[in-house]
Amino acid sequence: MKQEKWMSLLGLANRARKIISGEELVVKEIKNRRAKLVLISKDASSNTSKKIQDKCTYYEVPFHFVDSREKLGHAIGKDERVVVAILEDGFAKKLTSMLDE
Repeated sequence: MKQEKWMSLLGLANRARKIISGEELVVKEIKNRRAKLVLISKDASSNTSKKIQDKCTYYEVPFHFVDSREKLGHAIGKDERVVVAILEDGFAKKLTSMLDE
């Protein structure tokens, strides 16, 4: 049930245009220090996963794993998404606390 909560919050962040999805775009936002939190699906390729984690670590952006690319995409009303960045502190903090539960 907890998952549904973070998914609807992510959907809200999406409607507020406070997220970005797609590997290249997310990497760009991390480098520009606009990403406040990055969500990576557990079924991302190891290449993609490592690349995003390395960038996050280097630029000190927190990241979190979520169950699947289907859920990540579904939460923002898109097809499968492997990686999503949250660009606003409020949403990032709330999502972090939900995902840490």
